[in-house]
Amino acid sequence: MKIRAQALLFDNDGTLVSSLDSVDRCWAGWAEEYGITEEFGRVELHGRPAVEIVAELLPADVVPQALARIETLEVEDVPNGGVHLLPGTKELLGSLPADRWAVVTSATRRLAEARLDAVGILPKTMVTADDIRRGKPDPEPYLLAARELGVDPARCVVFEDAPAGLAAGRAAGMTTVALTTTHQAHELDADLVVPDLSALSALVRGGGVEISVRV
Repeated sequence: MKIRAQALLFDNDGTLVSSLDSVDRCWAGWAEEYGITEEFGRVELHGRPAVEIVAELLPADVVPQALARIETLEVEDVPNGGVHLLPGTKELLGSLPADRWAVVTSATRRLAEARLDAVGILPKTMVTADDIRRGKPDPEPYLLAARELGVDPARCVVFEDAPAGLAAGRAAGMTTVALTTTHQAHELDADLVVPDLSALSALVRGGGVEISVRV
């Protein structure tokens, strides 16, 4: 199978890098600090902006301080083995021109930059929770990334590991590729499902990119 596009848009956590252990560790500690461990256990965590999660769990007047607290916990956890590259990330990104791809993450810019810097990834274009009003599964993050790259959304491919992110990509009118790094294949609705980025190769041709599944 080959997918042709002008730009590739990558989620970060669970797609380019893994920070699942850090996320679980930091959020569990945060929930304990705020005395909401029971409520926290019922919340969908992965692939959503922290502000939405915090607002779902705490009164509005507590949200700003609580949001700053979880961001600090996660940033401080990065040097403690809080993030590592997933298979195929370096190879695929290294084959792409800097103006043909972007990172689109639900993390804040401070946290996203800390995690990416730790593994040596320096995207030219990045959309974070700080840049948008509505997070995934709303299409706003991916539409903004396409606009910043100057590419028609219909000519973009989204790479995601979470249902919310894939829904955002579909709503933006983009081709979707799902990675089974955090969810099982049957939970992921996408045009293509692969184990991780090592299953793919990219060939740059003119102003476009051709994505192929490795045999």
